[in-house]
Amino acid sequence: MSSRGTALVIGGGMGGLAAALGLRQVGWQVTVLEQAAEFAEVGAGLSLWPNALRALDELGVGPQVRAAGVAAVSRGGLRLPSGGWLRHARPDDVHVLMVHRAALHEAMRAPLPADALIPGATVTSVDLAAGTVAYRQDGETRQRGADLVVGADGLHSVLRQAMWPGHEPRFDGRRVWRAVVGAGAPRIEASLTLGADRQFGMLPLPGDAVYWFLTAPAARPDERFADELAAVADRVAGWHPPIGEVLAATTPGSVLHHDLYALDPVPGFARGRAVLLGDAAHAQTPDLGQGACQAIEDGVVLAAAVAAHGDLATAIGSYDRQRRPRTQLVARAAAKQAELNAKHYRAVTRLARIIPPPLWRRQAARFTDWVPPALPHDLSSTVDS
Repeated sequence: MSSRGTALVIGGGMGGLAAALGLRQVGWQVTVLEQAAEFAEVGAGLSLWPNALRALDELGVGPQVRAAGVAAVSRGGLRLPSGGWLRHARPDDVHVLMVHRAALHEAMRAPLPADALIPGATVTSVDLAAGTVAYRQDGETRQRGADLVVGADGLHSVLRQAMWPGHEPRFDGRRVWRAVVGAGAPRIEASLTLGADRQFGMLPLPGDAVYWFLTAPAARPDERFADELAAVADRVAGWHPPIGEVLAATTPGSVLHHDLYALDPVPGFARGRAVLLGDAAHAQTPDLGQGACQAIEDGVVLAAAVAAHGDLATAIGSYDRQRRPRTQLVARAAAKQAELNAKHYRAVTRLARIIPPPLWRRQAARFTDWVPPALPHDLSSTVDS
């Protein structure tokens, strides 16, 4: 059954689309339920590390994604607020592909048939044993069933609540602002500026655009500002050029403000006929830039598992055994990096100056050298081209 099953994917973000692409590639019929009124992605820039790019290659969309991005060295260039360099990026650092989230989403969505994508569907309940999903659409309650239900529905996952009641994300005590500057963006050198309790990153996007972000402390979640751009400028006032110029070129209404959450380890990613992936399974802080990358990995591993095993229970058990240790390791490492930056700022800045380049490379390689399982390509005709 698992080689030609049916799947319902809850959530049409990067992880959900990765699962849909992978499962269709191995012969499954897939339907994606998305709560938003249309299949699109809002947001700013995104760094795709080599592990995620290999996964996208396995899903058949790597060339399209690369065409929509620009190469950079993420977190390779480190600076102080004064402008002094702690470390310059090196040619042998781990390179990332910088893309706009909307461009990545479009490239991953394009191979899927329109009738497999159902927008405006708010999932209300899931029967784990039966594999049925109830959802509201156009004011009506509907129900669908499948061999497999995939929960890619983010931080506040309905499926996770059904699988593991009480396992909810916790507020990290920080917030992040993000924006993209298009026309009029000043020239930048990719960098991450480390303040004692905040960080400002600048990275390139295609078309000479600039993606910037600021992480900073927050006493409580859900606090917003009448002028979000001014709130950012206040927190980096006096910091080195071209931060001020980048902010001055930013359209005020384009600034996104999100609170940061993380998810403590859940007991498992599989239960009944259901699996979790992405933020629904292992939401993590952005300190290693691996959140979306891990979700994309999840989709490939899930597809490979159902193709490799003769029954669904074995397949999703294999997926759980492969993904839970890795994703929870990455999440712990991200949390540890955040703790180091917050509690040991002076030590972190000193170490950044003296860490040998090979050691710097090996630290990133723990996560970025991952290689995806191969997906069968003899059934690739199930994916529209």
